[in-house]
Amino acid sequence: MSRLALVTGASRGIGRAIALQLAKDGWVPLIHYRERKADAEEVASKSGGIAAPFGADLSSGDVCKRLWDWAVSVGEISALVNNAGVYKPMAFDVQSDGEFEETWRLHYESNFLSTLRLTRYFVKSAARGARILNVCSRVGYRGEAGAAAYAASKAAQINLTRSLAVELAAKGIGVFGIAPGWVETAMTRPGMETRRAEIEAGIPLGRVASPEDCAAAAAFLLSDEAMYLSGVVLDVNGASYFH
Repeated sequence: MSRLALVTGASRGIGRAIALQLAKDGWVPLIHYRERKADAEEVASKSGGIAAPFGADLSSGDVCKRLWDWAVSVGEISALVNNAGVYKPMAFDVQSDGEFEETWRLHYESNFLSTLRLTRYFVKSAARGARILNVCSRVGYRGEAGAAAYAASKAAQINLTRSLAVELAAKGIGVFGIAPGWVETAMTRPGMETRRAEIEAGIPLGRVASPEDCAAAAAFLLSDEAMYLSGVVLDVNGASYFH
């Protein structure tokens, strides 16, 4: 049987594109989604899925464990793609303490701790040659006004990627990331509606990325040819930011 890859947040956007690209490359993706069941089922059908998609909000440890148990019930997982996440802009001096605390908790639970938990489950059973791909963000390097919680959670994800690449090298497990800038997805589109000309003017290639641009980078990092690149977080930003 083809190698199995668990892809979180795969009903749309970058996760969907990664799942479909991996299927073209000979993987069988297992599809996780949060709310969009019909979209997830379509992705599973198009990618030759061998199990119905798993729907869950990953902002709790118990749910992450249930997702992992479901995945391994299908078969041995050879790759984990941590793509699921949230983005909720908020001013740092928002008046409500409750909203402030909830927004930070949501970002860390959804964007970082879900990655941490699923990665730990994966590592405990992974064979040599297994690989982990984290969908990070350019914002994890450069920051963004009104998005401190998102940026901080993605910075944590980037440094988890680097640290685990070092720690897991002796076990033959590769750990990689991609750090997209602006991407044409439902999550980012509201922020681009009134700023597209400004955003594209700041990208030397002259356009925002497509989900397929991100998927191509992810698929390369998950390929056998990229294993010596473990620890790399590949920028996908049209030459708009260097670090």
